[in-house]
Amino acid sequence: MSLFKTNRTASGMATVGARAKDAAAQAVPVGKRAGTAAVQGVRQGVQGAREWAGPRVEGAREWAGPRVEGAVQGAREWAAPRLEDAAEAVTTSVAPKVSSMLRSTARQVRPERAKPGKSGIRRLVDRRWLLGIGAVMAAAGTTAAIAMRRRYASATAEAKEATESADEERDQDGESGGEAADRSEVNGRVATPGS
Repeated sequence: MSLFKTNRTASGMATVGARAKDAAAQAVPVGKRAGTAAVQGVRQGVQGAREWAGPRVEGAREWAGPRVEGAVQGAREWAAPRLEDAAEAVTTSVAPKVSSMLRSTARQVRPERAKPGKSGIRRLVDRRWLLGIGAVMAAAGTTAAIAMRRRYASATAEAKEATESADEERDQDGESGGEAADRSEVNGRVATPGS
């Protein structure tokens, strides 16, 4: 490429850029004016539509009002006797069935009354009484077991103390431990000397 062609291209580009800027500068105000004109046109169109539709809507209201009221009145006149017939049918057919179902349910839910011929033994054998008696007996048994265990523990402790004190006395009297062992019986009782 020659230097001459390069300069020509660069200067041509600068010229094109300047022309584009001028065109854009002229287009912006034209676009603004076009937008403003479009908005004004829309506003005028809406205003014209209102003016055209106003009398027609009012006329439609005047025409439709009595007809709608007549249709509602006719529907009410048709529905009222049918609703009364349905209410009568429910009262005569469904209500007695519902009433009998409620009475049956009430009979099933009601607790049984005590029969007048129930003897005293039968009242005592009632499950609640049996549970109460069982609980009292269990508590009494537990208390007795605890008392017996305490008695056993204290008797064992007393026997151990008595055996130890008897051994100490013999040791003090001069007897040997072997002689005291000879005098003890098989079941653990200690025989008194001379018996």
